[in-house]
Amino acid sequence: MRESKAMILGCAGLSLNEAERAFFKEENPFGFILFSRNIENAEQVLRLTKDLRAAIDNPQAPILIDQEGGRVQRLRPPIAANYPSASQLGEIFQKKADVGLHAVWLMSRLHAFDLLSLGINVNCLPVLDVPSPDGHEVIGTRAYSKRAEDVVKMGRVACEGLKAGGVLPVIKHMPGHGRAMADTHKELPIVTTSHLDLSASDFIPFKALSEELMAMSAHVVFSDIDTSNPATTSAIVIHDIIRSEIGFDGLLMSDDVSMNALSGDFAQRTSRIFSAGCDIVLHCGGDMEEMETVASNTPILSGASHTRAAAVLSSLAEPDDIDEQDIRQEFEALISEFGINAS
Repeated sequence: MRESKAMILGCAGLSLNEAERAFFKEENPFGFILFSRNIENAEQVLRLTKDLRAAIDNPQAPILIDQEGGRVQRLRPPIAANYPSASQLGEIFQKKADVGLHAVWLMSRLHAFDLLSLGINVNCLPVLDVPSPDGHEVIGTRAYSKRAEDVVKMGRVACEGLKAGGVLPVIKHMPGHGRAMADTHKELPIVTTSHLDLSASDFIPFKALSEELMAMSAHVVFSDIDTSNPATTSAIVIHDIIRSEIGFDGLLMSDDVSMNALSGDFAQRTSRIFSAGCDIVLHCGGDMEEMETVASNTPILSGASHTRAAAVLSSLAEPDDIDEQDIRQEFEALISEFGINAS
């Protein structure tokens, strides 16, 4: 099997057109990511995931989605239930920690049931960001808690639930998005908090879960560490903080290269992402012209990046044999007991 290019790409619609099929075959991305525009019904999504893998002749190719619960949930009824947000699960945790942790595990296990049945084997969850009081609401309810120690406990259990169901987690947004006072989809946030304070809070969940195999970077400037470059394109942040201080040696993907937090054209953005030390560039929009530029500036996976990508593929495993209906009924009873309405 020929080596993959170091990129994860989206597609434009509910099915592959011939141009996309030919492009993916030629460029051979490591994997794909789905969004709401790619989802109509279960049969269609399963057909799409099969076609994406067939296009690159890789039945094991990672296919990602953001299925967190709350407002960030690409699959909706009737394909998947509406699930609570991370902060709602955090509320249970604050009232009764063991029950809250069990709720986190149950929801992640249910995500895995939903995703794997559609051919989706990677979920961009958990969000390990620790929100600050003045942080932008782009994280907000997506965070488990304002306490780093609580985020560690719930984030770890979320990973365990996904992996029990044969789905791999992506921890995000490394090394921390919670203090950002702007939405990275629209502009570049600059966090002026000292390195010392960041290490004492924001970095803690990522350090605690550094053994996970995949992470997504934050398009956030940490000015006490690198005055001008967001983490995604900062060699200082990636090498000194993510790889060294946090100790993450897994596959590091950029957040979406299309976001306005990044400057320059797509060729410049892509080149900077790799120059800084990211293993994978993520392009989510499905725009062919943009993807062509990204692909032309993306290398074949090699060296440490190839090793990390191979570890991801070798860790894709069969799910446990737990009964879905039992898990679903237990979860619904639990959140009902605590007065949580996820609809």
